[in-house]
Amino acid sequence: MIRFVRWLGVSALLAGSLAFSTAQETITIDFYYPTAVDAPINAIIQEYADQFMAQNPGIRINPVYTGTYTQTRDTINTEIAGGGKGPDVAVMLTTDLYSFIEEGVIIPLDDYIATLDNPDAFVADFFPALWLNSLDEDGTIWSIPFQRSTPIMFYNADLFAEKGLEVPTNLDELRAVAAALTEPDGSRWGLMIPVQGTFPIWMFQSFAIAHGQNLVSDDPAEVFLNTPEALEAVTALTELGTVDGVMPAGGTAWGDTPSAFVAGQAAMIYHTTGSLTTILNNAPFTVGTAFLPSGPAGADGTGFGAPTGGGNLYIFDTPDNPRSEAQLEAAWKWVQFLASPEVQSDWGTRTGYIAARISAWDIDPLKSRAEEFPQYTVARDQLATAGKEFSSYRAIDIQNIINSTLSQIISGAVPLSEAEAVLANAQAQIDNLLADYR
Repeated sequence: MIRFVRWLGVSALLAGSLAFSTAQETITIDFYYPTAVDAPINAIIQEYADQFMAQNPGIRINPVYTGTYTQTRDTINTEIAGGGKGPDVAVMLTTDLYSFIEEGVIIPLDDYIATLDNPDAFVADFFPALWLNSLDEDGTIWSIPFQRSTPIMFYNADLFAEKGLEVPTNLDELRAVAAALTEPDGSRWGLMIPVQGTFPIWMFQSFAIAHGQNLVSDDPAEVFLNTPEALEAVTALTELGTVDGVMPAGGTAWGDTPSAFVAGQAAMIYHTTGSLTTILNNAPFTVGTAFLPSGPAGADGTGFGAPTGGGNLYIFDTPDNPRSEAQLEAAWKWVQFLASPEVQSDWGTRTGYIAARISAWDIDPLKSRAEEFPQYTVARDQLATAGKEFSSYRAIDIQNIINSTLSQIISGAVPLSEAEAVLANAQAQIDNLLADYR
């Protein structure tokens, strides 16, 4: 493994003034951000940039919307490969962590955190589950939680009340409730899960975790795809559409699922909590939210399982095209601002993403919003049992293998009778990629 760590000497650097006066040359911070939800992200980010610049007149924030997470990663990689610097700061998937570390394009943040008045309090104020994908195996912090989520279940509470149904807490209950809410004429599905297309891994992780074995552990050289739990998980997920007939066979598309739910075409959906505010603002019925009931009933009768998800804040710098220390200091100030309790409280309220700071839930606007709409607390509370989102060495290549394999099975291109062999073949490819890291 090749790893680049730039020794910043931050303590000495930050001992000087971090106040950028207008007499100094203005520092521009290029900030790349994606979105995976239907919310006015562009306007919100620009508001934050304007607030920050008013407080820091010597720093100019240049927000650049870069499309999806995948498009953002491709843009960054293309710019850096072409000799450019890429962004100063970017919101990127937590699952990109090891790829960025190996490529040597991001910096560790421990030295910056150490300069804070109370570094331990800063770290402790983030939900522990959100640090799982922010650290490497040695405990070094490489990114700060920002645009974080878990998938949750949204349900039409009016339909539940009308039919006298209880919210499902395990897979058997999910099947039964979804069957009761599915209309035979096809006008409404009991359930929709967005696993159609090229990225089923996140929703699949809910089923894998709930069946007893996550895809990953704390060791980034371990991936668990060829396991009895993974086979049971992909079988259950696929059969919801084929055998049970309570959701479209092969699942639904990511972007179509929330709109179908709001339109009454689905009684329950799995989707990111980042869609919560948009769904609440547009649904003509009472929206309920719940933990994901993706697995068999355990000792307490529940079968919950969910991964964390979303994006973190990364500061970019490369040895071939290094940034000045002043540029890096300004980037860190912007990261601190976005991760502050005040911004996180506002961000969580306006999008539905989980406010990553624990203290953000005790201040307005999120405090009042959560009191009025307790749906906001479900994803937060689910963090107590949430598993690590997929992350490993060679993450992009391995995710491609997993996504392709799952898509073949879920879509029906590979029959379930051959699923075990297909998973074994994929595991062999993954193990081959990871052999040098073990």
